[in-house]
Amino acid sequence: MATISTPQSTVEATAARPAPSWLAKISVGKVAAQLALLLLVVIWTVPTAGLLISSVRDKSQLTISGWWTALTMSQGSGASTLPTSAEQVAEGGVYVLRGSVFPEGDNRTIIRFGTSINNPSAADAGETLDMNVGGSITLESDGSFEWVSQTPFEHDRARLFYIAGIPPTFTMENYYEVLTSSGIGRSFINSFTVTIPATVIPILIAAFAAYALAWMSFPFRGLLVALVVGLLVVPLQMSLIPLLRMYNGIANVTGGSSKTYLGIWLAHTGFGLPLAIYLLRNYMAGLPKEIMESARMDGASHFQIFTTMVLPLSFPALASFAIFQFLWVWNDLLVATVFLENRESQIVLTARLRELLGSRGDNWEILTAGAFVSIIVPLIVFFSLQRYFVRGLLAGSVKGG
Repeated sequence: MATISTPQSTVEATAARPAPSWLAKISVGKVAAQLALLLLVVIWTVPTAGLLISSVRDKSQLTISGWWTALTMSQGSGASTLPTSAEQVAEGGVYVLRGSVFPEGDNRTIIRFGTSINNPSAADAGETLDMNVGGSITLESDGSFEWVSQTPFEHDRARLFYIAGIPPTFTMENYYEVLTSSGIGRSFINSFTVTIPATVIPILIAAFAAYALAWMSFPFRGLLVALVVGLLVVPLQMSLIPLLRMYNGIANVTGGSSKTYLGIWLAHTGFGLPLAIYLLRNYMAGLPKEIMESARMDGASHFQIFTTMVLPLSFPALASFAIFQFLWVWNDLLVATVFLENRESQIVLTARLRELLGSRGDNWEILTAGAFVSIIVPLIVFFSLQRYFVRGLLAGSVKGG
């Protein structure tokens, strides 16, 4: 049997070569990309988490502390009117008034108190202070007090000021108030009435246009593609007033009203078509050319190719735009305010929540719960189509023909 000998120098060089370190396998670019992605997740998640926590906090706590203090005891000031002299009792040669600054069942805790609004933290809980109308008062941490005087009480009104600790309190009252408010159910239906057609109509029109721009030859095709790309950067606000004037002109001629569901469907269709055509056209242009040529050789028309082959293959791009359009229309307030009347039969969910908030924003805790009520449907749509979202979005963003 023949033997293979290895030179000693080769063996020594191999043995001296250090084993590859796991640090050497790490790509700096990959780590940077992962950190950037983590940062974006944090930027989006933290405000959403804060909104969710605020939506289940007690109203009184929302006004005095931020959501990040939800698990700690917060502090708030208060005042209580003390009993009048008619309620005094004589005990052991002194006159006493007893009671509590908190209603029964209140779980607050007294931290400091005072006899003047200018100094509500003059003493700690359990200490004694002299009252301006006579006698001295002791306020315990549970809110109970004892006011003692050597002479009969003669006051008509006296107040005690305090700083109380409020333990973490979570409740569903904000959601209950939103869901039981008058007109919420009807507003949900109105939002569906606006959103579903305003999502389906631009998809149908854009699919036909995208196929024509991708696979049909006709004059000025390149110019039309450039025009679609240019329309992507036109701000929606620039076209609102001209579009509304056009609707009003048509309404004056026909004798009807411009603020109808048909009007807002057409408005959302016009605003959504550039992005829809751009995404779908780029996706369809990247489909295998051999499939189209084989279908034409078999005698298939453009319409048959489009309906039987291109549409099924383009479902990821269709789903991506459907998510974008649905989220945009469902959360829209500006277009709905301009193109719909502010009446019960047409007001959408976003406009209803704005009314619940109030003109001065005093009841802003309603907004936190209302925000999560309004995103229930978009979340269902997104998670239902999420497996197609990235694939269709990347295809529409990267490919081009």
